[in-house]
Amino acid sequence: MKRLDTQLMHPRDQITMIIDKIYHSGLTTTSGGNVSIIDENGDIWVTPSAIDKGSLRPSDIICIKKDGTIVGRHKPSSEYPFHRAIYECRPDIKAVVHAHPPALVSFSIVRQIPDTNVISQAKYVCGDIGYAPYELPGSDLLGESIAREFRKGFSAVIMENHGTVVGGTDLRDAFQRFETLEFCARTIIYGNTIGKPNYLTDEQIEEFESQIPRLLPEMKSVEHPSDERAIREEIKKIVHRACDQGLMISSYGTVSVRWRGNDFLITPTNVARWDIQNEDIVQIKDGRREPGKIPSRSTWLHQEIYKRFPKVNSIILTQAPYLMAYSVTGRKFDVRTIPESWIFLQDVPNVPFGSHFAGSETILNILSDNTPVVIINNDSVLVTGDKLLGTFDRLEVAEFSAKSLTLGASLGKLIPINLSQVEELRKKFLS
Repeated sequence: MKRLDTQLMHPRDQITMIIDKIYHSGLTTTSGGNVSIIDENGDIWVTPSAIDKGSLRPSDIICIKKDGTIVGRHKPSSEYPFHRAIYECRPDIKAVVHAHPPALVSFSIVRQIPDTNVISQAKYVCGDIGYAPYELPGSDLLGESIAREFRKGFSAVIMENHGTVVGGTDLRDAFQRFETLEFCARTIIYGNTIGKPNYLTDEQIEEFESQIPRLLPEMKSVEHPSDERAIREEIKKIVHRACDQGLMISSYGTVSVRWRGNDFLITPTNVARWDIQNEDIVQIKDGRREPGKIPSRSTWLHQEIYKRFPKVNSIILTQAPYLMAYSVTGRKFDVRTIPESWIFLQDVPNVPFGSHFAGSETILNILSDNTPVVIINNDSVLVTGDKLLGTFDRLEVAEFSAKSLTLGASLGKLIPINLSQVEELRKKFLS
């Protein structure tokens, strides 16, 4: 499957593709939310009113011409007025996404703005967040309230007792901002369930951004033998699967697989994870990168792990929502929940933010056969393993365990498997 170049896609097709992702990611309901694009002619393409978001087709999308003429077989979204108001006050915005994703609605009804400094890339992707006081849905007053915030320079706005609205330079950009902001809100809520979230300083975030990237030198030429091409396909499938299962979002996530010796293949930077294709994946050979491609900013760490740990043949670095609760609070992730969890994960330590930066030895000194998973505070979870499918399974087990612990926190005291039971597991499964 080749990437769909949105620059060449009709607005109807772009909107249909993105609303399908929003709906099937559980970020809107059948009737809720709306998406629009303004084209080079000043015409606005928008989702229709009262049409099932789970089965929307390109022919359902409405065009409102610059002169106000409506073209299409349905009524345009009742929220169209605030889309128009955003475009009128911000010519740099070419696409708008509005919906009622659960975590952001939670913030809207307690009348708070999520602090995007909770995870490293969120502030960079989302920017500062505005807040629009409540007005009647579909009214000109709501449009004025939202436009006022966009006029201040915000590209994402919490709508009081309503939801959120974001804009972007194109629809992919708007969707990434929307998805990342909702993920940020969920991370804060889950973190509050088990402890108290810690937040990064602006200086720490700037340090993170400065890691973009320390580029390896380019190869002079590159070859793609059949075993290398097979790895590309495997990585692509796992990345897409991780996105489908909510274990990776479009703005963050890296997968790599050892190829030959210490050479490996790794996902790129600045490509939406859900849309990564075989040709995007970057070959790293003899310390050099494939020409014309920019690998993940964590390439240095992957390279060092492969050099120092010959049994590790695949690595996943991602932000899974319940594991991130432990990442942002620094709480100990006790995997002694059920036998499978301990067998797959054993000890899972937390390491400070920045331990994944080039030159840091912290993670390299902690990883071992008995410590295959590490949580990086306010950033991600690092999972290592042999075959990529097994590494992905380990990630799933870790996230399921974190979810059980987070949900169980509201029920009462969590009682782990005791030490003698752990020793029985060690003797039976790991000796």
